Amino acid sequence: MSTHPQICVAYHSGFGHTAHLAESVAAGARSTGAHVHLVPVDTITDEQWHTLDTADAIIFGSATYMGNVAAAFQRFAERTGRRCIEGTWRDKVAAGFTNSGAKAGDKQSTLISLAVFAAQHHMHWVNLGLPPGWNSSAGSEDDLNRLGFWLGAGAATDVDLDAASVHPADIETCRHLGARVAAVTAQLRAGRDITEAA
Repeated sequence: MSTHPQICVAYHSGFGHTAHLAESVAAGARSTGAHVHLVPVDTITDEQWHTLDTADAIIFGSATYMGNVAAAFQRFAERTGRRCIEGTWRDKVAAGFTNSGAKAGDKQSTLISLAVFAAQHHMHWVNLGLPPGWNSSAGSEDDLNRLGFWLGAGAATDVDLDAASVHPADIETCRHLGARVAAVTAQLRAGRDITEAA
């Protein structure tokens, strides 16, 4: 078995902003040596379902619409009912990220939805692991975690800008999330290997 974890980034992106962030999450995970697969959930194939089922970790991403995940992401989530009952994703690592136009935009609700979804699958949720940025006069909008989320990564992109205009700090925050999930997943795998050997 490869010593590097297999990680999937399962996301929905309506206008390209969340896809841009998903690529950043994937780049962060790859920077640790992890093998990463991007899975757009609105066009998911049987092969991609298998990739999710055999991954060590799944990082979920969705834009925030009306205070929750996008409808296309929810359709994907509802299609996992049998996997939930059978425990297909049990003990995989999970994390999440989201984007909206407003700085707050009720993104916390989306991150909670993603975390509850992972909990229903008996997955291990990894938080962002960053202090809040941009919360003092010495801070800057270029700080990592500039919007101050802990449960996952939150980004804000002006609704009239294209995907290439996602804020650089949000890109780096998502990159951090991917690297953190990969590191935690590698640690968990190493612990399991030791336990099984003992």
